[in-house]
Amino acid sequence: MLTHRPVTRVYASPRGKSLLFSHALQVGAACFAVGLSACSGSDATEAEAANATSPTVTAEGPADGASDVALNTRVSATFSESMDPLTLTTTTFLVMKGATPVTGTVAPGPDGLTATFVPGANFPPSAALTARITVGAKTPAGHALTADYSWTFTTGVATDKSPPVVSSTTPENGATAVPINAKIAVTFSKPMDPVTVTATTFKLKQVDVAINGTVTYGDAGTTASFVPSSALPSNATLTATIATGATALTGNALVAPYTWTFTTGATAAKGPALVLLGTAGNFVVLAKSGVSTVPGSLITGDVGVSPAAATYLTGFSLTADGTNVFSTSPQVVGKLFAANYAVPTPANLTTAIANMAAAYTDAAGRPTPDFMELGTGNIGGETLAPGLYKWTSSITIPTDLTLAGGVNDVWIFQSTGDLSLSAAKNVILSGGAQAKHVFWQIAGHATFGATSHFEGILLTKTDVTLQTGATMNGRLLAQTQVALQKATVTQPPPYTR
Repeated sequence: MLTHRPVTRVYASPRGKSLLFSHALQVGAACFAVGLSACSGSDATEAEAANATSPTVTAEGPADGASDVALNTRVSATFSESMDPLTLTTTTFLVMKGATPVTGTVAPGPDGLTATFVPGANFPPSAALTARITVGAKTPAGHALTADYSWTFTTGVATDKSPPVVSSTTPENGATAVPINAKIAVTFSKPMDPVTVTATTFKLKQVDVAINGTVTYGDAGTTASFVPSSALPSNATLTATIATGATALTGNALVAPYTWTFTTGATAAKGPALVLLGTAGNFVVLAKSGVSTVPGSLITGDVGVSPAAATYLTGFSLTADGTNVFSTSPQVVGKLFAANYAVPTPANLTTAIANMAAAYTDAAGRPTPDFMELGTGNIGGETLAPGLYKWTSSITIPTDLTLAGGVNDVWIFQSTGDLSLSAAKNVILSGGAQAKHVFWQIAGHATFGATSHFEGILLTKTDVTLQTGATMNGRLLAQTQVALQKATVTQPPPYTR
């Protein structure tokens, strides 16, 4: 039995990177315990091959459970693979009010990956509606969904005539040294009709030469990514454009083309692709059921809670803005938003919460980890290179943890358990690594001990607690609640990749 545990070890991704591995026996044993294929990724490959014959619905709009949906909204679905457009009809893509079908038409996307149900008239107000894709929807090879796919939403009382706007881009306008393997992403202010967000309306060029690629649609409907077919040109100035043909689900188009430029570097980034946060990235703290603070915490960035009301923002000594769209607090350098504030806050928060859930699902679903069960969850004292790390247990950090990598490198940590950072211990970034490129997907509770320091974007299925004097640089995105006990939380700068 191996009992010696070195204090510091440097791990690099096995994807062609160097590796200093002073406890190979421990990791080898862990790989053997879970099966060699779990380390090689062959199981994931075989599973993908097995599922290739059964398409799935990967995104829907409006999001499942959405409320106060505009009456002039269209309904969209995104598929895991191209579908036969002849099978996407009003008999396979339905919207129901109770047992009554809503009259409308179905428009398949040009690539077969999306479809939109366009109602013949505005939806009825304050109505509970169900959208359904049936097993009659098939791929060109005749493969059907394994079961009907349904989701629900509730309409509001008004139509929405406001146009969508671009709220953020990745890379941001003017970014430099962008890695040549970057995806180009855009976040819109409201869910978009995927049929209209394609390689025709989302283009990337070097001067007047178009760069080939495909456009993918984000899970919550507000993000789209341009994925280049090959590496981007090195040391080049590139221009991305969203054309006015890009339309929101309400049928409203951008009022003018949106263009931004950036300059590539000469190298590729290490680690997995970024997790896109969508409009959830507008918040430094975002939760569903509540955010509490013990004065005096200090929060830099905006705070949001939904579907909970402002009464669940506790300890902040809130002062409502004159418009009742937001409130302020002496503990927050930014604004606070709640689901019961004035329009447009409720709809904005609904979108942000949907984006948060989509980001969590994305991070949790990334396949083929570089490391499985590293340290059986105890990663204190380690120095970890960029990559995808996965545990089917809790993560503990009882001593300082270092993440070493470049400014564009990415880490994703997946855990089915809890995350705990011990008191007075630190997560440290070195070599230019940035908190905005570190993602912690935690299914359980996250607890940061007194006077500890944490770095990264925390995506948790449950709650987060920062004990007295704890600090962090990143974002707290929780699907239940966040508790701050005289803590300091600072949002990172915008994405550059």
